[in-house]
Amino acid sequence: MKISHLNQHPLSLISKTKEQKNIHKLSFKEIFEHEHSSIKVSKHAKQRMADRGIVIGENQWNIIDEKMKEARHKGVNDSLIIMDQAALIVNVKNSTVITAMDREEAATQIFTNINGTIIIN
Repeated sequence: MKISHLNQHPLSLISKTKEQKNIHKLSFKEIFEHEHSSIKVSKHAKQRMADRGIVIGENQWNIIDEKMKEARHKGVNDSLIIMDQAALIVNVKNSTVITAMDREEAATQIFTNINGTIIIN
C-alpha cells in the first residue's frame, strides 16, 4: 500500500479554498475595477459618481485609458475629461480619477490647475 504525501502544507490548501470562496463574493463593480486597475478612481470620485448616478461603461473606460496615455505622452499632468454624461478631473500622471460630476453640474464650473482637456464623444 502506497501512501502519497501532499506537496503543500494543509494551511495553504485552506487559504486557497477561502480565496476561491471570496472570489464569488466580489461584486461586478469590484471585478470591473480589478480588471481596469490601470485607472484608479479615488474614494471621493466613486462617491460622487454614485450620488449622481454616473455610470461609465467598459468601452468608455478603455477610451479614457487610451486618451490618458496619449495625454501623458504629451506632458499633461492633470486633465479635464468631458464626456456625454459626465466630466472627470483626472491626475494623468497617476492614472487616477480625482472627482466626477454630471454635465449639467460641469457647465457651471470653472476648472483650475489643469493643463489639458480630453473630449470624448
